[in-house]
Amino acid sequence: MTNRLRLGVNIDHVATIRNARGGDHPDPVRAAEIVASVGGDGITAHLREDRRHIRDEDLARIQSATDLPLNLEMAATEEMLAIALRHKPHAACIVPEKREERTTEGGLDAAGLHNQLAPIVTQLADEGIRVSLFIEANERQLDAALRLGAPVVEFHTGEYAHAFADGDRDRIASELKRIADMSALAAKNGIEPHAGHGLTYENVQPIAAIPQLAELNIGHYLVGEAVFVGLEQAVRNMRELMDDAR
Repeated sequence: MTNRLRLGVNIDHVATIRNARGGDHPDPVRAAEIVASVGGDGITAHLREDRRHIRDEDLARIQSATDLPLNLEMAATEEMLAIALRHKPHAACIVPEKREERTTEGGLDAAGLHNQLAPIVTQLADEGIRVSLFIEANERQLDAALRLGAPVVEFHTGEYAHAFADGDRDRIASELKRIADMSALAAKNGIEPHAGHGLTYENVQPIAAIPQLAELNIGHYLVGEAVFVGLEQAVRNMRELMDDAR
């Protein structure tokens, strides 16, 4: 496994700002182009069922704008499966989704939803789309990912981020150990581990230092920082912190 940790940038919240006024500015495609220009490794976009940020027509435009791989975050529904099969992104990350939530608030219950997920994972894989499951870092969910044949898992780092914000050293240490242990177990079983959710300049380095992790996906924080320093500089800053941690 390469020692360089990839950075996928989630551009959803550029679209959130755009949609607040109902127009075309700021354009998430421009954000994708900026990410590509400063050495980002991928673009992540979540097409939610309620279309609160990324729109259907954004997907093809993003794919055409850069050569970076598109990671499409999607719910496990027939509608989203059909969209993924039509656009054929590099990767599809299956995430839990509830209309009332502000953001994805936890990991997918891959174990409990095995029968629902299995045909979706198979159809995506048959079309050459790299399937990822956004799960909590625990053995039950990792075992489910293995049984489903998912080549990638993305561990939810939300609890770690909350512990870091609270300054709770014991919880920080516990969450880091859990993510590190599951990353090692995933890699041992041939699954590529990624991580994401709630990562910031302040908390990213302990996660980035986990040697088995291959990719971090970061969005909201970078778009927020872009308000103050610009997206180019925000991505460069995060890239530097990740590289220093390795």
